[in-house]
Amino acid sequence: MTPSLAAVGFVVALCCVALMGYAIQRGATCTVAAVDELLAKGSARRLLGMAEASLWVAGGLVVAEALGMLPAMPPGFALSRWTLAGGMLLGLGAWLNGACVFGAIARLGSGEWAYALTPLGYYLGCLTVRALFAPAPPLRLAEPSPLFGMPAALAVLFIGFVGWRIARPLIELDPRAWAARLWSPHAATTVIGVTFLVTLLAAGAWAYTDLLADLARGMAGALARRVALFGALLAGAAWGGWTAGRWKARAPTVAQTARCLAGGALMGWGTLLIPGSNDGLILVGMPLLRPYAWAAFATMGLTIAAALQLRRLLQSSHFHHGLGSRDGAA
Repeated sequence: MTPSLAAVGFVVALCCVALMGYAIQRGATCTVAAVDELLAKGSARRLLGMAEASLWVAGGLVVAEALGMLPAMPPGFALSRWTLAGGMLLGLGAWLNGACVFGAIARLGSGEWAYALTPLGYYLGCLTVRALFAPAPPLRLAEPSPLFGMPAALAVLFIGFVGWRIARPLIELDPRAWAARLWSPHAATTVIGVTFLVTLLAAGAWAYTDLLADLARGMAGALARRVALFGALLAGAAWGGWTAGRWKARAPTVAQTARCLAGGALMGWGTLLIPGSNDGLILVGMPLLRPYAWAAFATMGLTIAAALQLRRLLQSSHFHHGLGSRDGAA
């Protein structure tokens, strides 16, 4: 790629990452919120939104391959016990933090300053994981993703799906409702998938969690460009929080500080053990049909569900115990 094309690609990536940050405020990408919605309301809308974001990335890559525009893909890894252990730590960290790595950016963009400590905790987790766990190096897979080499008809089917998804709201909705529909949680999650795909094609795979993990390992190449992308993500999230009426500066409490630091560290440990963070699993590993990514995400979700249910049971037990004590006193 010539320097001029690389510069154009970076500008495109910068705009897409800022739009991704904006969409995170309205999307359904927080795994903690998605699992809580499933348990509390019996609704899988947020999880389906994540699945569609993965589908857009997968379909876009199939089309890019058919057009000869496929960039270098991140490596896949073998499924191991460390994958499952990492998924559990990722889930526990997200639950303790009150948000996954996507959700933490949304909360920070809404003025919850405690969530500025989540990336710090994540970095510290990445910095200490080798000393604490001493895992074997993850085994990289030599074979390409099973997504590639598929029949070209799949690319045509995906293009038809894209046309349907775009045309459907134009036909069904009053023009005055288009903006509201565009930024509904499900649609905003789709925007996140599309902007990630365009960023991947324009400038390669990028995630702020990868930046923090590479910094911890002393491997952060192209640092200025990646920090600029992180800044664009935060700026987009802040603008999204402001325009959605969610911006309200809130100073962190001691408890919040501890939860965000500890939750970030747990997620950092989990990411390097898998290897892969929540955003990387949803938008890279799962679209590429890597079994380790699907297993890690499932383990993460089940861990969050178990933690949420346990907390509800403890809260219910405490509530009933309190009622019993008051009744006895009366």
